[in-house]
Amino acid sequence: MTPGTHSSLFDDLPPAVESGRICAVAGQAARDTQRWTARFGRLFSAKPFDPTLYHTVCGCISFSAPWATSEELRVANRAALWGFGVDWLIDYIATSRAEVEQIVTGCLAVADGGAPPDDDLLLSLADIRADLAGAPAWPALRPVWRGQLARFLRAMAHEWDWRQQGEKGRPTFTEYLGNADNFGFSFAFASHWAFTSPPMTEREIAAVQDASWAAQRTGRLINDLGTYERDLEWGDLNALLLDVGRDEIDRHIAELTREFRKAAAPVRAEHPRLALYLERQLEFCTGFYGATDYWGDL
Repeated sequence: MTPGTHSSLFDDLPPAVESGRICAVAGQAARDTQRWTARFGRLFSAKPFDPTLYHTVCGCISFSAPWATSEELRVANRAALWGFGVDWLIDYIATSRAEVEQIVTGCLAVADGGAPPDDDLLLSLADIRADLAGAPAWPALRPVWRGQLARFLRAMAHEWDWRQQGEKGRPTFTEYLGNADNFGFSFAFASHWAFTSPPMTEREIAAVQDASWAAQRTGRLINDLGTYERDLEWGDLNALLLDVGRDEIDRHIAELTREFRKAAAPVRAEHPRLALYLERQLEFCTGFYGATDYWGDL
């Protein structure tokens, strides 16, 4: 290829300048989340919370909202990392159903405005809630955020129950996908939505929620394809352990993606950035999970 010419192979590459700007925002965000989690070191000091986790989570969110500053993405990043904290405590630390229930009830009490005890999961959640409290949309979206937090926590507890029952207690594929709130996608999104959006009508809120849940179901399966080996090693549930193969999962992802696009259509018309954020998250995760995973080593 002679100097000054370009192969058609590279015609669709994004401008490097724009990619550099997004990476700069992701780097700023990663530093912010590392400073933030350092305040709650009893939760975030476990080995899997390595530096790469912060950078990849913040990279995902920055590329999902390339128009946003690191400040605008602050709550999304912190809520996503907080979700990893819940996952760690319930999936790998809790040894009894009582411990799991204590996590669930403690988090919901803080979400309802209760003063957190000296527990870093609850203290960090209270910090996120305090950040959200000043947002213009918070009065309307507080019940949505609280409701999505409850869905996430209850789904995590449900998954814990399945895992304790061993192979005989494994869910069906349909039951597993119906518990997709355990992915935490819609909770992190609800946090970002409440922090960055203007107030909305009940109709608009319902449409955004439907699109978020549709994206979450799709993302649940995209994640499972990319984390199968780690899930085997760590003892996690995965759709591929439920008598479905990769080809079938691919077909489900294609169908769920169509359902997401249909659900996102009214949101795209009225709140295009929220719809695009959800769409780009799925696209990012498709590429990301094709090569690696967020968690560090055990």
